Amino acid sequence: MALSAKLELKHGQQLVMTPQLQQAIKLLQLSNIELTAFVETELERNPLLEREDEAASGEPTTAARDGDKGEPTVAEPTSATSNTSDVEATNASDDGEWLNMEKSDGDATAPMDTEYENLYPDTSAGDFASDLAGSNWSSVSGGRTDFSNDDSNLEAYIASDLSLKDHISAQVPLVLTTPPERLIGQYLVDLLDDAGYLQTDTESIAERLGASEEAVEAVLAKLQMMDPPGVFARSLSECLAIQLREQNRYDPQIGALLDNLHLLAAHDLPKLRRAVGCDTEELTDMIMEIKGLNPKPGLQFGSVPIQPVVPDVLVRAARDGSWLVELNSETLPRVLVNRTYFTKVSVTTKDTDEREYLTDCLQNANWLVKSLDQRARTILRVAEEIIRQQDGFLTHGVQYLRPMNLKTVAEAISMHESTVSRVTSNKYMATSRGIFELKYFFTSSISSSEDGEAHSSESVRYRIKQLIDAECAAAVLSDDKIVDMLKGDGIDIARRTVAKYREAMRIPSSVQRRREKRMSEQMERTA
Repeated sequence: MALSAKLELKHGQQLVMTPQLQQAIKLLQLSNIELTAFVETELERNPLLEREDEAASGEPTTAARDGDKGEPTVAEPTSATSNTSDVEATNASDDGEWLNMEKSDGDATAPMDTEYENLYPDTSAGDFASDLAGSNWSSVSGGRTDFSNDDSNLEAYIASDLSLKDHISAQVPLVLTTPPERLIGQYLVDLLDDAGYLQTDTESIAERLGASEEAVEAVLAKLQMMDPPGVFARSLSECLAIQLREQNRYDPQIGALLDNLHLLAAHDLPKLRRAVGCDTEELTDMIMEIKGLNPKPGLQFGSVPIQPVVPDVLVRAARDGSWLVELNSETLPRVLVNRTYFTKVSVTTKDTDEREYLTDCLQNANWLVKSLDQRARTILRVAEEIIRQQDGFLTHGVQYLRPMNLKTVAEAISMHESTVSRVTSNKYMATSRGIFELKYFFTSSISSSEDGEAHSSESVRYRIKQLIDAECAAAVLSDDKIVDMLKGDGIDIARRTVAKYREAMRIPSSVQRRREKRMSEQMERTA
C-alpha cells in the first residue's frame, strides 16, 4: 500500500474561555467586599480608570461630561429599583448619569480577544447604551441544574478552623454526665471569651440558671480540667495555677507568687521575695517557670473576625402592597473611563508599544465597566424573581416559604442556571424579616399528603421547631408523633427526615428532652 501526503480542510467549532470572559464570570460570584478589592486593584493597574468621586472633585485628569471622546463612563447606575407587581426594573435616575458606550474614534475600538456578545448573548454592543437608558434589563440565556451540579465552585468549600468553643463542646459529654451538669456546662462554654477566660462570676450564673452556686462551682471545677490547660479561669493567677497543677508543679510558694503578681508586674522583687518567703535564686526559677506558661490559652485556636454583612439588595414594601427591589448603592463600584486622557496621551505617543499599551488599557477598562454594569443588572433580575416567587415569605413568615430551585428562577428570567448559581453566591438581601443570603430562598420540596402544593423544607423545619418548643415534660413528642402531626397538617414526610431536620437544628432526642425538661422543672421548684 502506497503512502502519500495530502492536504485536508476541516471546519470545527470550539468554545474558548478567554481571559476577559473568565473575568466577567468571576465578577458574578464575587461578594461586594471581594468586588471592591478587585476594582481597587484595577484602579491601581489601569491609568484610564478612575473613581467617580475623583472625577466629581474637578481634578485636572478628569474629563468633562460634554463631548463624544472625552465623556467619562460610569460603571454602575446610581440606583436600580424594581417593582415586583409588573416585574420590570425602573431606573431611579435618567438624568445623564448612565453609561455612554458609544464607540470612539481611532484605536480605542480595536477588537478584543472575544466579543461582548459571547458573554451576554442578549446584549449587543450596539444596543447597550439604549438598554441603559430604557426601563428593561438585558437578560442572559441558558439553562442548567441545581446546587448539586458539576459546575459548583470547589474553592467555596474551604475547611474552617476549629474554634475554641467547638473544641470545648466536644469534651463536655466526656466530663459532665448528668443533664443538669451539661446544661450548666454548655452555658459556661457560651460565656468563654476568645482568650479562654470566664468573665462572669458564679453567683450571677447561678441566679440566671436557677441553680445553686455550689453546683455551678462543681461544674466549673470539672471544666477547668479540660484541654487546653488554663481555660475557664476567672483571672490570670487562676489560669496560671491551673496550668501548673496540670504539670504537677503547683506548691504553696508558687501559689504565693501567683497571689502577688502585681508585685512582679511592678518589678518589686525584694518585696515579692519577702511575700513568697524564698531566696533570689528560687524566685528567679519560679519566675522563669511562670514565663513558660500560656496566659491566654484560648488564642491558640485563633479568633474568627466578625465581618458585618452588607446587603447587596434592599427590599421594601410599596404602598400598593407589592415589593420594591433595589440595589444597594453602597456596594456598587463607581468607576469612570477617562477618554480625554487617552486622547491626549495617544496623540503625543509615537512608540508602537506604548500605543498598544494604551489601547489595551482602554479595552480592558471598557470591558470592566460593561461587566460591572451587567453584574448589577443580573443581580437585580435574579433578586426580583426571587421576591416574586417568595412573596408569601415576606408577607406571612417562614412557614410560607415555597420550594424553589435554580432551574425555576433560570427559566423564569431566561438565564443559564450556572449564572443564577454564581449570582446568588455571597450575595445578601435585606428584607423586613431580616438579612438573608440569596441561596437561603432555594430550598428542596416536600410533597403534600393531600395532593396539594409542595412544602418548603425550611418551612417544615420551622414547623418541627414550633411543635417541639410547645411541648411539656409530661408530653414530649417523639419523631413518630411529629410525623403524624405533620401529616395532619398536609405534610407527607418520613420519620428519618424528621430526625435529620431535628439533628440539623441541634435538637436532642425525645428521651433526652424529657430528662432535661424534668430536671429543669425540679430545679425551678427547688429554687
